[in-house]
Amino acid sequence: MTRNTISVIQTGGKQYKVRAGATLTVEKLEGQAGDKVVFDKVLLEGEGANVKIGTPYIEGAKVTGTITEQGRDKKKIIFRYHSKTRYRKLKGHRQPHTKVRVESL
Repeated sequence: MTRNTISVIQTGGKQYKVRAGATLTVEKLEGQAGDKVVFDKVLLEGEGANVKIGTPYIEGAKVTGTITEQGRDKKKIIFRYHSKTRYRKLKGHRQPHTKVRVESL
């Protein structure tokens, strides 16, 4: 595939538009930095007039990549408050994520 070719993959319940050489942040995947990953749920692939659309996935299509980093997002604050009742609750959450560098489509 050429450099301008894009694919739409599905992982972690979300869809991502990817291109060879791109880095993307996805929901946490198992593995360490340097491990290879294969995304076989490809929904769309191609460029210009040469686009293949899956029903729902394209048979035999796959996107390969390398895990570059395992990490966690910035803390999200969850604050619950009821007026006039002295009810206050404060919680924090850091969602784990994986950074993947796409190698080939």
